[in-house]
Amino acid sequence: MNATPTVAPGGPQYMRALERANKVRLARADLKRRVAIGELHVAEVILECPWEAHSMAVADLLMSQRRWGQTRCRKFLAQVPMSEKKTIGSMTERQRRTLAAMLTSVSRGRAWTATPWLTDSLTTA
Repeated sequence: MNATPTVAPGGPQYMRALERANKVRLARADLKRRVAIGELHVAEVILECPWEAHSMAVADLLMSQRRWGQTRCRKFLAQVPMSEKKTIGSMTERQRRTLAAMLTSVSRGRAWTATPWLTDSLTTA
């Protein structure tokens, strides 16, 4: 049995991992910047779930908005029993629609006190 180590075509595994991590980090920074300046709405990101936001915590995305800190984010997510550390990619379709409906009502100036089961009717109508 000849056990000779082979080098992968893209270089060592740790270098490929670092390259991927840097790519994701830069893409997330760009996404957060676009959300902060208002070019992109958080509800769109939650509904579409681009690759750079797939493993991102929902609190990180919410706090990238202007005037959204940890307290506002925590109070907002308390309306729907959801952890701040929940990743956007692991959210169910119903959770996505509910958060998007609540976020669009917040941007229109309405309070987000609607219960989650009532906001489903907002997204289907």
